[in-house]
Amino acid sequence: MTETVFVLNGPNLNLLGTREPEIYGSATLDDIAGMLEDRARELGLEIDLRQSNHEGHLVDWLHEAQAVGAKAVLLNAGAFTHTSVALHDAIKAIRTPVIEVHLSNPHTREAFRHKSYVGMAAKATIAGFGPLSYLLALEGAHRL
Repeated sequence: MTETVFVLNGPNLNLLGTREPEIYGSATLDDIAGMLEDRARELGLEIDLRQSNHEGHLVDWLHEAQAVGAKAVLLNAGAFTHTSVALHDAIKAIRTPVIEVHLSNPHTREAFRHKSYVGMAAKATIAGFGPLSYLLALEGAHRL
């Protein structure tokens, strides 16, 4: 039986590759998905990658991850990282480990990005490595 890792992506991440490439790079979400799927196969894992610009979808998917027995969730909540008490509470409400993921390092950016409601509830945070952040988080999830 293959274990599943949910990879949840928040607002504007559908624009990766074209949105502020000087910050987020040129890789698209499809590029990241392919990279994750290749490595997941090597690790005996399955990836369930989703993206939404709507906070409630992310909350529902966190609940679903626990309901289906996912091994872990990799969560790049985008701007909701810094604003969403709802995501914080959803992470706290489930037993499934959540690893916060960021392409850039929020602590080197604007002051409003320095507070992470997601990070306050997550098991771990990986940030600042571009698309490699997702792979590093997947490696961590595999070792849980």
